[in-house]
Amino acid sequence: MSDSNPSMGNALATIHRHIMWNRLIAVVEEQAQTLIRTAFSTSVREAGDLAAAVFDGQGRMLAQAVTGTPGHINSLAACLVHFIEKFPMAEMAPGDVFITNDPWLASGHQHDITVATPVFIEEKAVAMVANTCHVVDIGGRGFTPDGRQVYEEGLNIPILRLFERGHVNDTLMEIVRMNVREANQVIGDIYSFAAANDIAAARLIAMMEEFAITELDDLADFIVDSSRQATMKRISALAPGTYRNELTMDGYDQPVHLVAAMTIGKDSIHVDYEGTSPASSYGINVVLNYTKAYTTYGMKAVVAPEIPNNHGSIEPFTFSAPLGCILNAPRPYAVAARHIIGHLLPDTILGCLDQVIEGGVQAEGSSSLWNIQLRSGPSVSTESSFAGEIPEFEMTHFNSGGAGARPTKDGLSATGFPSGVRGVPVEATESIVPMIFWRKELREDSGGAGKYRGGLGQIIELAGDGGAPFDVLAMFERVQTAPRGRHGGHDGQRGQVSLGSGAIMQAKGQQSIPANDRLILEMPGGGGLGHPHDRPAGRVAQDLADELVSVESARDDYGVVVNPDGSLDTSGRQE
Repeated sequence: MSDSNPSMGNALATIHRHIMWNRLIAVVEEQAQTLIRTAFSTSVREAGDLAAAVFDGQGRMLAQAVTGTPGHINSLAACLVHFIEKFPMAEMAPGDVFITNDPWLASGHQHDITVATPVFIEEKAVAMVANTCHVVDIGGRGFTPDGRQVYEEGLNIPILRLFERGHVNDTLMEIVRMNVREANQVIGDIYSFAAANDIAAARLIAMMEEFAITELDDLADFIVDSSRQATMKRISALAPGTYRNELTMDGYDQPVHLVAAMTIGKDSIHVDYEGTSPASSYGINVVLNYTKAYTTYGMKAVVAPEIPNNHGSIEPFTFSAPLGCILNAPRPYAVAARHIIGHLLPDTILGCLDQVIEGGVQAEGSSSLWNIQLRSGPSVSTESSFAGEIPEFEMTHFNSGGAGARPTKDGLSATGFPSGVRGVPVEATESIVPMIFWRKELREDSGGAGKYRGGLGQIIELAGDGGAPFDVLAMFERVQTAPRGRHGGHDGQRGQVSLGSGAIMQAKGQQSIPANDRLILEMPGGGGLGHPHDRPAGRVAQDLADELVSVESARDDYGVVVNPDGSLDTSGRQE
């Protein structure tokens, strides 16, 4: 058929490639779901704080799982070349599995472990499958911004063999077990990461056998080239020029300024972070790989969201950040809480894109995760007067504030944008640690007023079971600086950290919760978009009924009063 009608033969080959491409996405999604089903820690099995992907022999990412976070997946996309550089594909053997958590090679801090496994066809390594997942503890100071150097932040695993020809690296496992607080969870997670790769490898081999191929080079080139060309086409439709935006954030001990100049060219977009604050002396610094991850995501999510994320679709988006700034911190700067700043990069990027995208883009949101990292034990709470037994544990509970209002819709409440992680159910956390969540509810009025209202933050109140004391490793942003609204929309509310007894706590750093007291987190809401008086009065009344806005906000911000008979008084609105 192809000899008599070459175009028909080419079309059939293209269809086959698209089918295999979709199958690759299915393979890595099953890999991600396996991680969720088998992981020990709630950060993976409940929050989905993970990435899963397949790579060709050059280390180019060909497909990613739908489940996961941009920070993990886009960091993983740039990571596999380091594995291949240290252990060339030709020297790998069936049963080999590799591991690292080096922040500068992988996902930006040591709590994220990357596991990579070669895939063999006819005794030849033809691809790699890999995942990156967050573990509950990695030793050292733990998941906190208090560190002054990376050496304080836990165990750093260079690129090593986790398994060699099917035999586990017992020495490495003993070192990990000796250096982490929740050894069973962490060791169990590592085995789960390797098992998920095994599933992906088996599915990839089955797909290749079904299509009678013994290598991925042709398919890889097709995926990368097609994605690159489609992305460049989207970019070419934008008005060329340079667009600037700045954000000022809380930081740790002083404000952090994020400065971006976005230059849109004929077929590429470049972001220059010249002018951004220097690296911090605390653990909120971002490595270049993580900066790339969220810079790329901030651009691609708006410019080319429907194009699958892979090496080709990422390539037209580039950036630069001066060495030594907070977005390009060299070793040995502390980086444990790098997400605090890294999650603000899409907001920075969106501020540039709002100037060029027809109809605008969403307003700023809470953005940085409000994860609750708690620690307890006799060695932690030595100054407590608590008479009972103090339990020993380390836990992470994922939470989010409100996202910014969108050009045609309200912002999403209590939603992890840009991270994409899910909130952990309180029941899941209470089942594994002796903590009680007394309150978890949306925070009224926290979403910025606007034609489209910002998403609401939430209020969480929790305490130790039986009144036991514990420590919080605080790493919360937008407590001093509010998420900004757009085009007349109001800012979202700032966050607050306090005790049930009334004391206001610091937003960052390890602090003690006294016995018989409670920790209260009030999370920021997203900024509004458009003038509040342009919001239909009926929708304001519905927000009142749903207790999303207060009577005072409806009157003062929206110019709407609901009379006792249910009628609406809009006389307070001004044209």
